[in-house]
Amino acid sequence: MTATGIFDGIAPAGPGSGPLYLRLGRAIEAAIDSGRLGPGDSLPPEREIAGRTGLSRVTVRKAVQSLVLSGRLVQRRGSGTFVAPRMERLEQALSRLTSFSEDMARRGKAVRSVWISRQIRLATPEEMMALGLTAEDRVANIERVRHADGVPLAIERAVLPTAILPDPAAVDASLYAALAARGLRPCRAVQRLSATNLAAADAALLAVAPGAAGLRIERISYLASGRVVEFTRSLYRGDAYDFAAELRLSDEPEGEP
Repeated sequence: MTATGIFDGIAPAGPGSGPLYLRLGRAIEAAIDSGRLGPGDSLPPEREIAGRTGLSRVTVRKAVQSLVLSGRLVQRRGSGTFVAPRMERLEQALSRLTSFSEDMARRGKAVRSVWISRQIRLATPEEMMALGLTAEDRVANIERVRHADGVPLAIERAVLPTAILPDPAAVDASLYAALAARGLRPCRAVQRLSATNLAAADAALLAVAPGAAGLRIERISYLASGRVVEFTRSLYRGDAYDFAAELRLSDEPEGEP
């Protein structure tokens, strides 16, 4: 399928019509949502879109880039601009302490890790503070890209005291499975979530455009004794994940004794 016809009627208009690049972007999104453009379909070159619409190439480029950043389009160097694959959004409960492997297995998805690093090294000041270590202590550092059904969804960067994980090469599919085998699986964790725009290197690992929306998650996990097990910093694709939390009314209204 091609984009022929979807640009009809998109041209400079009078006041109140909104920025031209937004009108063009909405028209492309409408074509995707209606099925006139499907995953993998290509868009015409910028100069052709500009010729059909009467818009400038700068306006066309701005519209396309906004859709690339939002994940609706992807650009491949030397090939052109294409409709992005349809991304299934995954919801993860914040009330359950599970590993990525366990969560994806529960959904029936095939999990794969692409390793970036597995090494023993000195802890950074931030890691020393999170794990309660000294400047002389070393940590097991594991970094990998987590895939589900062939789609890169998250980058995990975890550090653990070597007393907890003396050999990072022992981690295969699941970190928590490796810890459970040593009787050291965490039972609780504190997580912090924040929005971020993915830097170029991380975006490339997740197969999205530089600057695309992402979720940054920091997790510190503990044993039942209160001992810190892991300090993990993860980046998730913003177009693939929703995190849900159940909230309950407190037993006593705030401010009352």
